[in-house]
Amino acid sequence: MNFTDTQLTQEGLPLSVSKGKVLVIACGALAREIIDLKEANGWAHIDLTCLPANYHLYPDKITDAVRNSVAKHRSDYDNIFVAYADCGTGGHLQAACAELGVQMIEGPHCYSFFEGNDRFSKITGDEITTFYLTDFLVRQFDAFIIKPMGLDRHPQLRDMYFGNYEKLVYQAQTDDPALTAKAADCAARLGLSFERRFTGYGDLEKSLKLL
Repeated sequence: MNFTDTQLTQEGLPLSVSKGKVLVIACGALAREIIDLKEANGWAHIDLTCLPANYHLYPDKITDAVRNSVAKHRSDYDNIFVAYADCGTGGHLQAACAELGVQMIEGPHCYSFFEGNDRFSKITGDEITTFYLTDFLVRQFDAFIIKPMGLDRHPQLRDMYFGNYEKLVYQAQTDDPALTAKAADCAARLGLSFERRFTGYGDLEKSLKLL
């Protein structure tokens, strides 16, 4: 399956062929992780389609897009699972999934379920000045952070956006020295201290194992 991070950001991942019994509708930012998990575990019963990852910049689009995707594919699958957390929808996505009778991954956002929702809920109070990045967001740092915030054109805005942050935590899904180096550079660009925290796939893997 050939795709780029730019395609996942702007277009998502279309359903190439329908052959499984379970469809996972996911954020494009999770495509590589879910594909890796499918291959590592031999989950041939799971098919995957992804919505554009940049919907995270416009979370009001997520709920309707998930609704449309469920309606489009429901008749072809025994089960549909939504690989989104709340992701800034203010509870609307959870309400829609309950109405549609489909499950979704628990948690407020991917930083929580990669960390593990139970652990994240315990540490989040101590990390209110922490900015998080995942593998995908490290690779797409300019597209998701620098350009949308205008920092490429107005670097002086850095203090307004990040003046209250102290640390950048890179939640690593994989052991990739190049990504770690890039994450450290992201922290330096934002003027933050740096911590790499290997989380693996966290509750994402646990949830998909149950399908």
